[in-house]
Amino acid sequence: MPQNIILVGPMGAGKTTIGRQIAKALGRDFYDSDKEVEKRTGATIPLIFELEKEEGFRLRESAMIKELLSKDSIVLATGGGAVLSEKNRKYMSNHGFVIYLCAPLEQLVRRTARDKNRPLLQTKNPKKTIEELLTKRDPLYREVADIVIETDGFTVRQVVSKLQKIIKGKNL
Repeated sequence: MPQNIILVGPMGAGKTTIGRQIAKALGRDFYDSDKEVEKRTGATIPLIFELEKEEGFRLRESAMIKELLSKDSIVLATGGGAVLSEKNRKYMSNHGFVIYLCAPLEQLVRRTARDKNRPLLQTKNPKKTIEELLTKRDPLYREVADIVIETDGFTVRQVVSKLQKIIKGKNL
């Protein structure tokens, strides 16, 4: 039975964009755990953070990841902080092939510069925040990942093509 494909990495690494394209190329359903939380609650992520703080959001995120990974043969883009929970990391490892999409700090800053839908970046120094998040989360992304893919300097099409070869080679 084909395995789920799970994309992890920091905000701005391309999980949703690449996830959509790889799902399309493989004929699989695509889900973004953040978007699914928003659909289910009828509230934006910033509003959930405002009302329930990060802790409340993380509980919703964990429940959504568990629900989505109960499906077969999907492509799932997780939120950047999904790896903070050991339970999430174990669940992802046990329910799919985990791909860590990484990119250099400068690229992440550029890609997220105008996005107001990222509550953790609504600070005076988003670059410093991204750097701090990467320092904390990079080891967790690497811990859970079956493979690490650098997206810097590659087009979406090139990354998708590379992932297709890897996925077909592993018979996922």
